Amino acid sequence: MEKETERQEAGSVTAIYQEFETWSVNLGDKTIHAKRMPGFFRSVKYLTGASWLIFFVGPYVRWNGKQAILFDIGSRQFHFFNLTVLPQDIWMLSLLLLLMAMALFAVTSVASRVFCGYFCFQTVWTDVFTWIEEKIEGNPTQRRKLDSAPWNAEKIRLKVIKHSIWLVIAALTGISFSIWFVDAFDYWNNLLTFQLPMVGWITLAMFIAGTYILAGLLREQTCFWLCPYARIQGVMTDSQTIMPTYDVKRGEPRGKLQRGAKAGANAKGDCIDCFQCVQVCPTGVDIRDGMQLGCITCGLCLDACDSIMDKVGRPRGLIRYASLDEIEGKPVKKLYQHPRTLVYISIILIALGGIIFGLTHLGAMTLRVIPERQPLFVSMSDGSIQNKYEFKVVNKTDKDLHVHVTAEGGVSGQIIMGAEQPLLTHHGRGTSFTIFVKAPGVNIKQEVTPIEFRIQSTEDPTVAAEYDSKFNGPKP
Repeated sequence: MEKETERQEAGSVTAIYQEFETWSVNLGDKTIHAKRMPGFFRSVKYLTGASWLIFFVGPYVRWNGKQAILFDIGSRQFHFFNLTVLPQDIWMLSLLLLLMAMALFAVTSVASRVFCGYFCFQTVWTDVFTWIEEKIEGNPTQRRKLDSAPWNAEKIRLKVIKHSIWLVIAALTGISFSIWFVDAFDYWNNLLTFQLPMVGWITLAMFIAGTYILAGLLREQTCFWLCPYARIQGVMTDSQTIMPTYDVKRGEPRGKLQRGAKAGANAKGDCIDCFQCVQVCPTGVDIRDGMQLGCITCGLCLDACDSIMDKVGRPRGLIRYASLDEIEGKPVKKLYQHPRTLVYISIILIALGGIIFGLTHLGAMTLRVIPERQPLFVSMSDGSIQNKYEFKVVNKTDKDLHVHVTAEGGVSGQIIMGAEQPLLTHHGRGTSFTIFVKAPGVNIKQEVTPIEFRIQSTEDPTVAAEYDSKFNGPKP
């Protein structure tokens, strides 16, 4: 019985060798069933993938009775705990997008497509989908046999279970995306009572279809042919970029491990041609053929190769994270010696500084004062000089507030007209007022006199804003 089992296992291994010995880029004509092997980088991949849990649970966090993080497009507001960002502060979003882009470019220049391998939503969702597939249909060999087997009751049962779970995850993905833009509990209530607006149903349907097709059916083909990052990353890497690299000098010539053979025998390299690095690759890349378009820098091939090196008693690192210059024995530059990386980091710091400045100076209310240009001032019959101002107040709180208008500086004896009573400002949008300032002509000492306007909420004195302007008058 034991000999029969060994013979079956040997036949299975031989079949795998024959399959991968004729390896080529998968153009979508077959499904890649990657093997899951435990190791350091597989554990890292699980941990980084788990960071996406915030995508699912984040919208349910409440703050002061409301959703803590909400991109309220309908009201043109972004709520982040106590902070509210309005369209007037959209410049910070531009800086955030710039920061994210530069961070991605900087990481790519240093460590190639490490973002793809550990953080990309396509990679993470595909990893989850294939994990479910393995739990239902078995290991890669069993899945290949099932795919090639004729349809029967058992195959239909397994396929229906798998695709049903995939669709549930796709639906949860669409729902989780939607509730970042509307209140989570209101959305669930409308969904369960079939009262979602048309845009809500369309968004949900698109996400279900997109997630199911991209992560469940296309998988690595999305990375090959649909993702633009796979195309542009080639111009952001060089010979100093760290990536999964096969040590050709140490590994070649390859040769199958012979029973009883010792390391170095028959001038063979350390690579025993086991194809484990190819079997675990989620995109089906043979890293021994050099860096390729399909490599997402996930490091799973390192785990596979290291485990084999441990078994055959040879040093780890035949496949390792290294630059091409390091593999070829050339001098390796330090991080600070890469001008391109330094440029990326400088832009990141500038953008980050701008965002921090904007958030710390955001305030609950903003004020802008526009002086009347035609005419600059009006001479009154009593000898006083009057200026007209347009006040534009943005109330960033979640409730309407009344504000009191005052002024500092300006001309002695000046009077503010049009704001004798507190003025109402509407929450979440701008409100305009027309204000007049009249001052005795005899007190005007110069053509332009600095004046600072201040508005302060009567309900909450901590909510206030100032604006520097000027009072125009005739030549003294």
